[in-house]
Amino acid sequence: MLRITDEIVLQDWELAESFVRSSGPGGQNVNKVSTAVELRFEAERSPNLPAEVKARLRRLAGWRWSGEGALIVTAETHRSQAMNRVEARDKLRDLILRALERPKPRRATRPTLGSVRRRLDAKARRGVVKAGRGPVDDDV
Repeated sequence: MLRITDEIVLQDWELAESFVRSSGPGGQNVNKVSTAVELRFEAERSPNLPAEVKARLRRLAGWRWSGEGALIVTAETHRSQAMNRVEARDKLRDLILRALERPKPRRATRPTLGSVRRRLDAKARRGVVKAGRGPVDDDV
């Protein structure tokens, strides 16, 4: 069981852990011991998340979202399996908490009259500078 907030608690059947060998340096230990954790969360089938949160979670997850609707989180920074398990669960919790935040709606605004005038004045000044460039007369 993984508690996200007071209202959202993920059940054990929604989470599946598998252990694989880590990549990178580590000597003989990395070749023998499966310390990296792949935590699979069945997000699409989860009854604990509202549909809007699932949609935001899918967008946040990106390539970590599988075709079956599962979110796959990996952790392999630590040398011990237990610490990687905790890290994977923390990553999942943080991702879900970010998905719970509603984005602020964007309100279309217009530029102020002063900013439009300043922009056009700057363009005109720049045009004058560029117009002054060109071939030089040898008559002078």
